[in-house]
Amino acid sequence: MFKRAQFQELKSRLSESRSKIQVISGPRQVGKSTMVKQVLQEVDIPYMLVSADNIPHTNTAWIGEMWATARARMKVAQAIEFLLVIDEVHKIDNWSEAVKREWDDDTFKDINMKVVILGSSRLLLKDGLTESLAGRYELIRMPHWSYSEMLEAFGLDIDQYIYYGGYPGGAMYIKDERRWRRYIKDSIVAPAIEKDVLRTKVIYKPALMKQLFELGCAYSGEELSLNKMVGQLQDAGNVTTLANYLATLDESRLLCGLNKYASDNARKYNSVPKLMVYNTALFSVQSGMSFNKAYTTPKFWGRWVESVVGTHLLNQVDEYDYKLYYWREREDEVDFVIEFDKQCIAIEVKSGRRTANNGLSLFSGQFHPIHSFVVGSGGIPIDEFLTWDIGKLLD
Repeated sequence: MFKRAQFQELKSRLSESRSKIQVISGPRQVGKSTMVKQVLQEVDIPYMLVSADNIPHTNTAWIGEMWATARARMKVAQAIEFLLVIDEVHKIDNWSEAVKREWDDDTFKDINMKVVILGSSRLLLKDGLTESLAGRYELIRMPHWSYSEMLEAFGLDIDQYIYYGGYPGGAMYIKDERRWRRYIKDSIVAPAIEKDVLRTKVIYKPALMKQLFELGCAYSGEELSLNKMVGQLQDAGNVTTLANYLATLDESRLLCGLNKYASDNARKYNSVPKLMVYNTALFSVQSGMSFNKAYTTPKFWGRWVESVVGTHLLNQVDEYDYKLYYWREREDEVDFVIEFDKQCIAIEVKSGRRTANNGLSLFSGQFHPIHSFVVGSGGIPIDEFLTWDIGKLLD
């Protein structure tokens, strides 16, 4: 069975002395539970794996009960250490307070109980961690699957990956495009919006949130002002509402609005957002266009090419804690700008949908990036670039 890079990271951390709760964080359907189960098969630590999936959300005492059971099993086995894994922990009300109480009790009593927690809602996990568990946990981030992973695990070629994206559960359905679309919509999009976003944040207009998500995915790779979005959405309210909803979708690792790169933060945050999906599957299902139609129409396919470069960068900058922007000066533009430690990298994507511009040379003259290059036609091949570790460029 294919193992993601985070497999070795978690296995290594569990071999260390008890120090922090290990939290597996990532968007839906990227293999978090599968990865943890793979690790459990290889570690020598006795463990107990429980899930809150079917537990009433009001039953906060359940966490303490499971913890007490793990302690009892540890004592009976006379084990020097024990591992408790709690899946779907976010489904319990006030879960973070319960975890904090039990963890601190073990720490005080020198009980060598190691703990891994994970859940399908990145938003709910994040809220609980920031509320109660500060200083008590380490994150292992699991992003959407990369081209290299989908190629090795499922044999997707570059064009299939560009269109069908990086959801492993959908790989088996790509020969039946209608079935694939229904899987993405029913198993990923609907739960992500209805269960994660709408149950986590105070969303006064749920219908608007769904419309914003659909519009944003359909416009992936395009700049679209919040004012224009207000004009296209029903009952959209004001731009502040849309900005907040877009930020929530970004936190869910579904859709974001890239800011324009500038020398000062005020200009960055007041810019027109460039919409970008975190997984091109989300763009494809909202485009209403089949793979064959998109692939054989250069002006359309160019949007997929730019979006897949964007997804590769978005998922990597999240892991490295870099910032991602775009840049435009009248008709000249740079598709992506990576910023870290007052350094930047400029990336232009060349495809069949636009003519050449002087964006890279103008940007280089103004901001002096440490690297600037073209991805696509006349530059680094797409399939090569999608295997790059961006962190190596900024070492």
